Amino acid sequence: MGRHLKRYLMPEGWPVKKKGNIFVVKPRAGPHKIENSLPLTIILRDVLKLVKTSKEANRVIKAGGILVDKKPRKDPKYPVGLMDVVEIPVNKKQYRVTVDKNGLSLVEISEKETTEKVCRINNKKTIKGGQSQINLHDGRNILTENKEYKPGDSVKITLPEQAVQEHLKLSVGSHVLIIDGKNRGLEGKLVSMDKRKLMTDKNTVTIDIKGKKVETLQDYIIVTGQEKTGKK
Repeated sequence: MGRHLKRYLMPEGWPVKKKGNIFVVKPRAGPHKIENSLPLTIILRDVLKLVKTSKEANRVIKAGGILVDKKPRKDPKYPVGLMDVVEIPVNKKQYRVTVDKNGLSLVEISEKETTEKVCRINNKKTIKGGQSQINLHDGRNILTENKEYKPGDSVKITLPEQAVQEHLKLSVGSHVLIIDGKNRGLEGKLVSMDKRKLMTDKNTVTIDIKGKKVETLQDYIIVTGQEKTGKK
């Protein structure tokens, strides 16, 4: 793949104008796919607007002034994606990457919230010794003895330790965020799950969003919270 990215080939939802220079900063290969990530330079210059030029952004990044998931990232092209935590210590500001109707976006969070992160389980396999390895949406692989994890579930992990803090099951009652499709950015309560009937079909789910029922593909959601149960 080339080192540069032409503006007209930018992923949909990037907060960069189509008109301007021919080329735009291209994310380096990393934990997130190019269509699901933003390079650090664009985050500082175009999303947060903390600098005016890529040169200024690169100077801050290369000096170690930006943390992603509690680790300093000095590569201006480092790919930042869904649920990543971005910290700017000099400004005492911290953000979480989420999605809205236009694509990836950043929301400001408290310092306390920077110590945890929700990750979607994309895959699971059994390795030598009988342990399970869960492969998360941000490229992490975690070994576990827990056999209950399933693809589509989420785990809440601690940062930077990567210890699993909570298992968020994909089930009716779960709180979910739609991360793709025409309803991207909406969130609500999962009310039903419909498994495919044919090999060519895809599993779908129905979500209650402030009283309105929305149907989408199961692949288009991430579980962000679990329904609390217990005796009154």
